Amino acid sequence: MRNSLLVLTMLAAFGIADAQAAAAEVKVTFEQPEKFTDIRPTNESRSRYEQKVLKSVEKIFTDLAAKMPEGYQWQVTVTDIDLAGDVDYFAGPSGQALRIVKDIYSPAVRFSHSLRDNYGEEVLSGEEKLRDMAFLQRLSKTGTRPEFEHEQLMLQDWFNKTVQPAVTQHAAVAPKVSN
Repeated sequence: MRNSLLVLTMLAAFGIADAQAAAAEVKVTFEQPEKFTDIRPTNESRSRYEQKVLKSVEKIFTDLAAKMPEGYQWQVTVTDIDLAGDVDYFAGPSGQALRIVKDIYSPAVRFSHSLRDNYGEEVLSGEEKLRDMAFLQRLSKTGTRPEFEHEQLMLQDWFNKTVQPAVTQHAAVAPKVSN
């Protein structure tokens, strides 16, 4: 027991401890994903691709929640996804489908959310309709782009501009509870 406590202390000191341990709790639900604008696959089954997209979007929100204080609860209901690009079923060799990414096919996500602090007080809530019209103007850090990078960057930008300032402001004015 003492050794494991020592290891955890050392990991925390070096910033290696699991970030999820001190993160907000997030619950992501998807409302009628079969009706989403565009989560069409190119070379795999529709159901498998849909699950991959939903899992990736859920991970994006989970990673964002890791940046918030422990004890916060964030409810997110995704009501629409329009992935960057558009599927052309006849563009590839031998009639294979390809996702064509052009600036006119910008990513968009619609969702409602409610963020509460560790006392149950509402910090932020609303319905968001995000669309990143300048998504191709960003340069990727690497030569290749990870899957769903455009959607991830769009949500990170929104989080940095909307959620983090609200959390910071709330923490500054929230009453401190003494033990």
